[in-house]
Amino acid sequence: MTHSTNRNPLMSRRTVIKAAAGLVPALHASAYAQGSDKPEKEEVRIGFIPLTDCASVVMAAVLGFDKKYGVKIVPTKEASWAGVRDKLVNGELDMAHVLYGLVYGVHLGVGGPKKDMAVLMTLNNNGQAISLSKKLADKGAVDAASLARLMASEKREYTFAQTFPTGTHAMWLYYWLASAGINPMKDAKVITVPPPQMVANMRVGNMDGFCVGEPWNHRAIIDGIGITAVTTQDVWKDHPEKVLGTTAEFVKKHPNTARAVMMAILEAGRWIDASLQNKNKMAETIADKAYVNTSVDAINQRILGRYQNGLGKTWDDPNHMKFFADGAVNFPYLSDGMWFLTQHKRWGLLKEHPDYLGVARQVNQIELYKQAASALKIAVPASPMRSSKLIDGVVWDGKDPARYADGFKVKA
Repeated sequence: MTHSTNRNPLMSRRTVIKAAAGLVPALHASAYAQGSDKPEKEEVRIGFIPLTDCASVVMAAVLGFDKKYGVKIVPTKEASWAGVRDKLVNGELDMAHVLYGLVYGVHLGVGGPKKDMAVLMTLNNNGQAISLSKKLADKGAVDAASLARLMASEKREYTFAQTFPTGTHAMWLYYWLASAGINPMKDAKVITVPPPQMVANMRVGNMDGFCVGEPWNHRAIIDGIGITAVTTQDVWKDHPEKVLGTTAEFVKKHPNTARAVMMAILEAGRWIDASLQNKNKMAETIADKAYVNTSVDAINQRILGRYQNGLGKTWDDPNHMKFFADGAVNFPYLSDGMWFLTQHKRWGLLKEHPDYLGVARQVNQIELYKQAASALKIAVPASPMRSSKLIDGVVWDGKDPARYADGFKVKA
């Protein structure tokens, strides 16, 4: 018997985990789908919103990576993040491609009904943007500083849209506005709009600007109604974005299923990032009506790092949307989860300081992620914390979250 073709159905979970950690000779990855590690639930409904960063979930199903680990991923298209939240909470969805901050908002009861939640892995870094209307750009508002000048000189109600109150786009928008001295809670009106409806709403004049994931910022440029004022990777290089989210209850009941799905999606992310050819194939696949429902050209430029701002400027951005980057993308850092909590406190969504580290440890399923990654020989960072410098020069490292949250000049 060779280890590489081991099909022993009685193989214990401990043996497999040891194998994953490199403690016994390597075993075939499909050992996870055998014996005591057989997924408890074989069909997994995963909700997604029509955005470029749903790609690793969709491609895991389309390319059959899921079958390799004994599960069938059923991607289900949802209309809004509030809808994703409700279906996760009531169990209509098993998991979702979901906003990092939404999961934390639900866990603490500030983003809808309170329910214990879980982040299994990060799905992507970077690749969102803030768009301003062409009308604002024509008046000289093309970045945060010029927007602040226009808002000070031409007094009126300025309206900006994000996609969910505790979500990533709300936090990027608020952080960016605040970096120029604009208080999103006092100096502007902020509304919630589902991602696929952003462009149509800007077209009819419902908002001055929005923060959303691709392809909707590029779509606004193609349609001639908006410009890209900043990319979110310029707000925070390699920031966490969407996660694979589920309920704590689902993880407890179906740990093998969760791990199998993570492995399939890790493989899909690795496949996407492996070549330009794969990225183009992904763009063609997800542009379809069943997924993002837009033209391929709205998707395929920015995933290759080819940017334009709608005002004639073009650039190649090495920090564009990433799904894998040798596994650096996918680890669910505790400090990433904690950052969203600091911003929820900053903007008054949380009234008191939570137990930042304690909450992150409850939500982010680091041990489960390590098992999935190790089985695929994907490196895992030595520390669950990381350090980053954001657009305003402030460093976030997770060391003193309460002080960090209270330290901003512009806050609720």
